Amino acid sequence: MNQMHNPPQVASLRSRIVGIDQQVPVLGGGWRPYVNLDNAASTPVLREVLDTVNRFMDWYSSVHRGAGFKSQVATAAYEEARGIVADFVGANRDEHVVIFGKNATEAINKVSWRLNLAPDDVVLVSQMEHHSNDLPWRARARVEHIGVDDSGALEEAQFDSLLRQHAGRVRLVAVTGASNVTGYLPDIHAIARRVHAAGAQILVDCAQLAPHRRIDMRGLDDPEHLDYVTLSAHKMYAPFGTGALIGRRDTFEQGEPEHRGGGTIDFVGLDSVSWAPAPDRDEAGTPNVVGAVALAAAIKALSDIGMDHIAAHEADLRGYALERLARIGGLRLYGTGDAPDGSRHLGVIPFTLATQPHGLVAAALSAEYGIGVRNGCFCAHPYLIRLLGLSQAEVAKLRAAMAGGDRRAVPGLVRISFGMHNSTGDIDQLATALERIAAGRLATTYRQDRDSGDYIAEGLPMDPDDAFSISRRGLSPTAGPAPGVRG
Repeated sequence: MNQMHNPPQVASLRSRIVGIDQQVPVLGGGWRPYVNLDNAASTPVLREVLDTVNRFMDWYSSVHRGAGFKSQVATAAYEEARGIVADFVGANRDEHVVIFGKNATEAINKVSWRLNLAPDDVVLVSQMEHHSNDLPWRARARVEHIGVDDSGALEEAQFDSLLRQHAGRVRLVAVTGASNVTGYLPDIHAIARRVHAAGAQILVDCAQLAPHRRIDMRGLDDPEHLDYVTLSAHKMYAPFGTGALIGRRDTFEQGEPEHRGGGTIDFVGLDSVSWAPAPDRDEAGTPNVVGAVALAAAIKALSDIGMDHIAAHEADLRGYALERLARIGGLRLYGTGDAPDGSRHLGVIPFTLATQPHGLVAAALSAEYGIGVRNGCFCAHPYLIRLLGLSQAEVAKLRAAMAGGDRRAVPGLVRISFGMHNSTGDIDQLATALERIAAGRLATTYRQDRDSGDYIAEGLPMDPDDAFSISRRGLSPTAGPAPGVRG
């Protein structure tokens, strides 16, 4: 394979990740440095982000309309963060507005409310979407799903057919910037061009895309512009509880917000309300100022490292992992596509082992090797049903079992997902562990819980509740060695 891209900025990233050498207990009484291959769920914290937050805490105060000096400092930081987010996604501040909220899920729900959709308006949603970019639209309009092929890629011909079939009624197309299941990267600008030609708008869920690739919304006069994009800080090395919606100013300068209260108004009388201009009218209540500062700090760090460097490094990791995993007997990959250079995928790889259930594989990786992955359906049930080729009868049987409280037969995949801090060494550890698990070389017995479907290892050396407590400082006396100390 090609020589690994390891620019100095990326090669040294491990030291910039908070908790990168955290020791975790494994079966047999030993301790291992945690291998985080679950970055598509949430990334760890960048040291720059934590340091920025800690510096800001001395100045933390309520923002907007405060006469006190700290309030003025906090307000300036909050608005600076808004500008940093806008620049990161290539937004034009005259045409776009940045609205802070809890996460990308809330942001998508906000757009679904603010577009004033009618029940017979059509929203086209791809079958690969996270539930957060599907369910909000179902509640507001008629949703038609764009299918995916056997590799998990968008069915382009069907997309064009749906645009023609519902010509004049399509208000919006909602599509992910990168799948959280397969890492597939739709050509969002090519899609946008067809959407705008049909007289509709496009929303791109960039929660999975943002920490890995450049985003460029472009001006509204560009046929390939993006009308709305959403971000989640917890996937961008800043898990301090915020997200952002960047969208058309002309949408948010009119209409009424779904959440009403302090901060959303200019004036309130007993029988009248004058709403504040954007973005204030869509940020009800006291905002998460710390979260906004953290997100901005993460964006600055990502930009300093270089999004192209990150993309190249993670593409090489993906290529190395695909080669390494292909040697494991009984391991089946899903949705990997056929682009050898990784240009159509992020570093997200789902798979199954023929010899072991997906839940047991994930449990054994954690309990025996200290490797964190994710398994299941990843909040994308329609996509998983398509990838796994489940029949309607199989789905109906599954739903009946779940309705009865039995989740033991829930299908799913095991997913590994890279962050910029991962290395080929992490992949080697994973592959060695999977070879043993595939061969049935398990260190203990695993019991499956009927209600959750989870597998629980017998003889775990420590309960997670014992590792950290809000009421205690640090680890309990019996929790093992401190981080950085090998057991």
